[in-house]
Amino acid sequence: MSDDLATLSRLLAEPGQPDTLVKAFEAATKRLVGHELFTLLYVDGEEVARIYSNRPAEYPVSGRKKMGPTPWGAHVLQGRKPYLGRDKAGIRWAFFDHELIESMGLGSVINVPALYDGKVVGTINLLGPEHHYREEHVAPVVALAPLLVPAFIAARAAARAV
Repeated sequence: MSDDLATLSRLLAEPGQPDTLVKAFEAATKRLVGHELFTLLYVDGEEVARIYSNRPAEYPVSGRKKMGPTPWGAHVLQGRKPYLGRDKAGIRWAFFDHELIESMGLGSVINVPALYDGKVVGTINLLGPEHHYREEHVAPVVALAPLLVPAFIAARAAARAV
């Protein structure tokens, strides 16, 4: 874990951001806790917008969805807390697109908010097979989450500049 933190911290200074950092972050989380779907969403009011997806056919970059006025939004976006959905019931509770998620063979999720200045600027989303994730899988992602703050802020700024 400390090697991943050091590597990712070093990569922040490298050119080619945010792609360089995001791809290394995806690899680190895959190694630490595993995932079959990995997405990053920046927060824009009550909506979230996808800035990265390892499965763009199903979850394309720039996809947007309203998540603020949902129980998930209250927990993650307003509550600033990670969400662990261990099974399909947890997926159904959190996401209106649960049928697509389940059709991909996925049934557990970890969502981790990236915080800056007291606000959630983005979420890190890892999905795996049902019952894959346990409580101990959340902490490693939480520890790495602050490193993605610049990527979320840059993505939101770029979208607003258009």
